[in-house]
Amino acid sequence: MSHYFTISIVDDDASVRQALGSLVRSLGHDAFLYDSAEHFLGAGAVHVSSVVVTDVQMPGMNGIELQERLRRDGHGVPVIFITAFPEEALRRRAMAGGATCFLAKPFEGDAMIRCIETALAGAGRVA
Repeated sequence: MSHYFTISIVDDDASVRQALGSLVRSLGHDAFLYDSAEHFLGAGAVHVSSVVVTDVQMPGMNGIELQERLRRDGHGVPVIFITAFPEEALRRRAMAGGATCFLAKPFEGDAMIRCIETALAGAGRVA
């Protein structure tokens, strides 16, 4: 892989963050891990993120609200959703907001890899 990208992972579950971070690093990319949407936004990470992988259900701002905030602020970063509660209404809302994928937990690593590759196919290089 000749291009390195930064994938930001936003999930309140530390084991999920760590597992996804390991998967992303195994693909040759950088992984930044955040335990909340607020932490991600406060760190200014959207400016260095090629893709955001976020849980839907989190304390405080949820993943759907994070996506809506990013879009409202003019950020077109691709968003991949993961959730233990794959409600159809939430999936439709996420996809209508431009989500790349909406995966139900547990999911196979190959499914996440396909989602990341799809998201990166439209992402520009991040300096």
